[in-house]
Amino acid sequence: MLTIHAADLLVPGDLRPALPDGAVLVNGRELAAVGPYGKLAAAHPAARTRRWPGVLTPGLLNPYGPELLEHVYHPDPREADDLGTEPLTGEALAGLAMTGTRWGASARRGVQRLLAHGVVAVAGDLGRPAVVDAVHRAGMGVERRFTDPAGPATLDPLAGRSLREAIRLPLPPDGADGTPATFAVFDVPDEAALAARGAGTCVATVVAGRLVHRRR
Repeated sequence: MLTIHAADLLVPGDLRPALPDGAVLVNGRELAAVGPYGKLAAAHPAARTRRWPGVLTPGLLNPYGPELLEHVYHPDPREADDLGTEPLTGEALAGLAMTGTRWGASARRGVQRLLAHGVVAVAGDLGRPAVVDAVHRAGMGVERRFTDPAGPATLDPLAGRSLREAIRLPLPPDGADGTPATFAVFDVPDEAALAARGAGTCVATVVAGRLVHRRR
């Protein structure tokens, strides 16, 4: 089924200018076209349309893969009374009885938090099999890194980085197909607002055609 995802502003992620009322045409797992919503809707009248508020961008890369998924524990909501809701590190993490199963469950919750920030890939070597499995099951990519990123680890890939630095791969030119339909949408009016408010404004993340995060 063809689906058009439209937003108030589309940012291709390279040197092309942002496109007001832009859209992407998704065919299964792949991007079939990128361009003005009116043009895509006229060319594909049978396509379903999903209209999102704000800015549509390519998916983002978070450079802190191991730090966020293997060096911290993301508590289960049922543990909130005892452990709180924020990721645990240091002595708080050392005091927990961590097993492979528990690391896997933590990583799944961590991956969901990353997807809720428009993140579709992380950088850094992952060594725990349960964590690797959680990342791959979500369709999230893993890229190598050759130096440790500066600053404290954060879920927000836009903290201290520009949007273009955080984008994993730009959207293809109009008419290019075969590229995985992977992108994110942020409920902000423009790029400046996105930089100011951060990736926590994400309302939708799509990975290879699957809506893997939608803010309720």
